[in-house]
Amino acid sequence: MTLSSKKVLLILFLFASTKLIAQKRYEDFKVVDEYVKSLGALDTLNMGTISYIVTKKFPDSKDKARAIFDWIAWNISFDVKGAKKNGNEKNIAEDVLKFRKATSAGYAALFQDMCSVVKIRCLTVDGYLKNNVEQFTEKPEEFNHTWDVVQMGMSPESWFYVDPTLGSGYTDEKVTVFTKQYNDAYFFADRTIFNYQHLPDNHAWLLGPGTKSKSDFFSMPLVKNAAYEFGISNFLPDNGYIKTTINKTVQFSCKLSGNKGIDIVALLIGEDKKKKTKTVDYTVTDGVLRFGYKFPEEINYPVTVLINNKPVLGYFVEASE
Repeated sequence: MTLSSKKVLLILFLFASTKLIAQKRYEDFKVVDEYVKSLGALDTLNMGTISYIVTKKFPDSKDKARAIFDWIAWNISFDVKGAKKNGNEKNIAEDVLKFRKATSAGYAALFQDMCSVVKIRCLTVDGYLKNNVEQFTEKPEEFNHTWDVVQMGMSPESWFYVDPTLGSGYTDEKVTVFTKQYNDAYFFADRTIFNYQHLPDNHAWLLGPGTKSKSDFFSMPLVKNAAYEFGISNFLPDNGYIKTTINKTVQFSCKLSGNKGIDIVALLIGEDKKKKTKTVDYTVTDGVLRFGYKFPEEINYPVTVLINNKPVLGYFVEASE
């Protein structure tokens, strides 16, 4: 067998392996997901009864946790007005179930309570979520998000991240409009990517690699939901606020570990009606995506990296003479 033939076989093997990983994640919970979705809103039942119904068919604790995540993600919406009015105050389960709305603290508390009913150890974690590029320079003074950690065994590695708020949908960067969209990337989430987005108050709940510094956390680029699809890590520039000069090449790169093929890479420059999309030439070598871009005019705008037209990284660029 020639060297080139071996390389082709290796590429095919790696492609098949990553595809199988993605399929396995779906297949692992296909039965759970379909069952919970078939149950509907269960809007006449209390929290304990709902917990029992959505989990009763599944003896495995991980499947039970998935069933609870599914039901909350499909049936609870983010309370934008409540978040603006009351910050991130905890909503009691009864109110969340009554109004089918919650702040992130309410989502996390409901997930914790439902896990408790079925004997799954789960704790809520307060901390920070980076929502927009303005936070590079204007950091929130108080916690603005809450999520869960779930224990599946006795070792330190048996704790997993669950964010039922982000699993149920997303808001715009100003947190004024909520869009309902199920996202299972936030169930037992990739720890590296999760830690790019979240910073816990208690560093004991920083699972996996990540910064413990609030200043460092908010100086990093804004990592978007689609980063999970492509397995984004080790990105450059690693500072979210980029100062450059006109027509000087800014080099971008990131490590990819997801199974998604890349068809197009672009930059979304500007905001509101002034947004412009600029396609860029790129290379992928040893799983690292690289490209450069020269900003041809003075700007002071958000810039988003798009892969296959999906936002993965957000920066703020100041380009001057």
